[in-house]
Amino acid sequence: MRRVIAIAALSALAAASAAQAETWKPYAKTATGLEWSYDADYSYRDGQSGRIVVMQAVGKPGAEPRMGPSGPGKADGVGFVTALDCKGKTLISLGGYSPKKPLELSANWRTGNVAAAKSAEDKALLDVVCSAADQVATK
Repeated sequence: MRRVIAIAALSALAAASAAQAETWKPYAKTATGLEWSYDADYSYRDGQSGRIVVMQAVGKPGAEPRMGPSGPGKADGVGFVTALDCKGKTLISLGGYSPKKPLELSANWRTGNVAAAKSAEDKALLDVVCSAADQVATK
């Protein structure tokens, strides 16, 4: 029961910090002009797993009307929360969001499907986030 309460508290804390500040740092561009960014203010190291948890979002620079990157609940917010293993170069999805779908984080994500970083965007995310892993707070 304590673990469920702790997970709920961490989820609420993460969601609250995401709502307070957003510092989007671009890490990859696609051939179609979309740009992937991660929110440096949201990022933290999970104390149980050692993985770095990041919120990532997609946007299109210069688009009118504005198109991201933005966090959950925003009219142009489309993204995911992902846990990164810097040593193993793997990712676990915690949840996603869009204007029509609020962010819901999996309570048991630590036992979720681990995926290798295969796409150029995933590899770029690992590179940029893991290069600053020593600056990320542990929660």
